[in-house]
Amino acid sequence: MLPHLSLCRFRRDGSAPRLGLLHQGQLYDLTALGEPAYADLGPWLVAAAGRTDEALAALEGVVAGAQPIAPAEALLAGGELRLLPPIDRQEVWACGVTYEMSRAARMRESEEPTIYGRVYDAQRPEIFFKATAPRVVGPGEAVGIRADSDWDVPEAELTLVVTPALEIVGYTIGNDMSSRDIEGENPLYLPQAKVYDRSCALGPVVRLASGFDPLNLAVSCAIERGGERVFEGQTHTRQIHRPLEELVSYLGRCNSFPEGVLVMTGTGIVPPDTFTLQEGDTVHITFEGLGTLSNPVIELPVN
Repeated sequence: MLPHLSLCRFRRDGSAPRLGLLHQGQLYDLTALGEPAYADLGPWLVAAAGRTDEALAALEGVVAGAQPIAPAEALLAGGELRLLPPIDRQEVWACGVTYEMSRAARMRESEEPTIYGRVYDAQRPEIFFKATAPRVVGPGEAVGIRADSDWDVPEAELTLVVTPALEIVGYTIGNDMSSRDIEGENPLYLPQAKVYDRSCALGPVVRLASGFDPLNLAVSCAIERGGERVFEGQTHTRQIHRPLEELVSYLGRCNSFPEGVLVMTGTGIVPPDTFTLQEGDTVHITFEGLGTLSNPVIELPVN
């Protein structure tokens, strides 16, 4: 079920992407209003910067003066409407070691374990570049595992949608795909373990921040293989070690995001060290209040 009061990007029968609003189980086509701010997600984030309360209230006004084009669930039915990843021209950045479980797992995998122990309690958080929009996939699209890696896992992450003014205006689900053996061999290999085609999944929609508590969400990750569930884990966003605003503030130091940015906030679900993803698996990540992001897995050739 898709959450109430959410933005989404969608396409109808192969047409250009459109910005939609989900309200009370109905889908409204914001792009059809013809206003520049509703042309796509980036223009809306730019228009909302510095006036987020007004921008969120304006969306409620759209509902009063427009007609829905379909039930919200039509986006999941596999018909003419198709959900797209909630990103157009933004970058995706990610924060690491924000859960105790993540700290322990990365210390086990690494040839230099003490660096992860130190960063957990350090003043400055770990923040790294994750993806450009073309490397991101949406609901139902395949995430990738590298052919030159032997230990690959999904990472379920609360993902912040942030304006150019560094204001958190919404939340979505992220899958920060990771090659643990590459990262563990040498911390300097982190970009190769994290940044590649299909290394990031986002969706299904952006739950707007109004009246929503992002630190009160149950989280689960399940992996299916050959019709059987081979892994399932749970966590809760209250276990995030750092304030969300602090993560965004550090990202914004000496840095700018003219069309907004998406920020992954770390994972609290780590499969056992003996587990690795395989081509043909399906990853299901569910956040209470945000929905479920499901993606099949394919192996990407080196060349």
